[in-house]
Amino acid sequence: MASDNVCCRVFSRGFYSCNLTPRSNKKQRSACCWFSIVTLASLLTLCWMYICLVTFNDREDINWKGFAVLKLWVNWFMVLTIISAVLTSYCILLMLFALFQVALSEPLDLHWLHKILLFLGVLFVAMGVTGISLQWRKEWPTVVLSFQATAPFLQMGGVGALTMLSWMVFQSFHRAGRLVAKLLIIVTFAGVSIATFLSPLLIHSPCLVDLAELPPKPALIGHRGAPMLAPENTMMSFSKSVACNVTAFETDVQLSKDRVPFLMHDHGPSGFLRRTTDVKEKFPEQDFNHSTNLTWEELQTLDAGDWFLKTDPFYSVSQLSKHDRETARTQKIPSLRQLLDLASQHNISIIFDLKNDNVPHNDTNNDTMDTVHTVLHSGFAQHLGPAL
Repeated sequence: MASDNVCCRVFSRGFYSCNLTPRSNKKQRSACCWFSIVTLASLLTLCWMYICLVTFNDREDINWKGFAVLKLWVNWFMVLTIISAVLTSYCILLMLFALFQVALSEPLDLHWLHKILLFLGVLFVAMGVTGISLQWRKEWPTVVLSFQATAPFLQMGGVGALTMLSWMVFQSFHRAGRLVAKLLIIVTFAGVSIATFLSPLLIHSPCLVDLAELPPKPALIGHRGAPMLAPENTMMSFSKSVACNVTAFETDVQLSKDRVPFLMHDHGPSGFLRRTTDVKEKFPEQDFNHSTNLTWEELQTLDAGDWFLKTDPFYSVSQLSKHDRETARTQKIPSLRQLLDLASQHNISIIFDLKNDNVPHNDTNNDTMDTVHTVLHSGFAQHLGPAL
């Protein structure tokens, strides 16, 4: 048992202090201060990891922003999540070893390398929170709503953590020599315990709804079709969304050089056609930054489906049948008229954005009149109300 105790001391001391031999315990106040910083950093990274998990459904916004800036289509959200997970694991592990140090009566001499890594970790989280506040502010209500839903489970986790740490708190209380130190320990622990146990009184979860007051099921809208099952804004994607019983198609309309309205989300110099077609292979010497740079015939030469199979943006390609993969590989950029015909066939509404918003309304390249003309001459039922 004695050898095991020595091994535990050496291992804990080696990880936390990066020193295998015991040191003097003269800098007690500084060591306690760093222990508090480690604890706060652990809680901060845990909260940040929670935010990453909550915003997972909107990860494509981050991926698109990364593509617009770096011109490289990578799952940037997953990269940030992995970094956040590693950082959170490191801080939690460091806090656990700090608790082991306290339990083994070892001095809390945090190594300078850990101090630097903690500073970088806190800086990373601060940059993430700032980025969301400046560029993605609409996600904060989602985080609050999710916290309301998960608060009961988080409260139970807090009670469990308090129970597991209580023996260490009372051990520290017993070892504390000064009365002030004992009062600080017991008051802090009592305050945290009371707040944790009484927190359910402040929880108002939207999940707790009387069955009679439950609102009707929301109508489904095919956002660019069914982009998890097929390449976005293709006829295959919209056909897949029909099978999901959508109420409306949502898409994006741009105008070709010969004034044919077609479906494409990406626009402007930041990434027009690059992400979802093979435009760089078909026109390697040209750099297109506007929909009117190409005719409808030239747009039809582009492959709008192979990128989906190669990048697998939603990790869903492996679940597709062989027939679906072959169909995806043959997809082309569809025209607005094709989508209108499909919508009329299945009695589905259409919601779309006009992406040439940087063109003045009195300009001859303005796409509003051409789009309206296409809708009116398609025979699309007016009661379905395409939204412009």
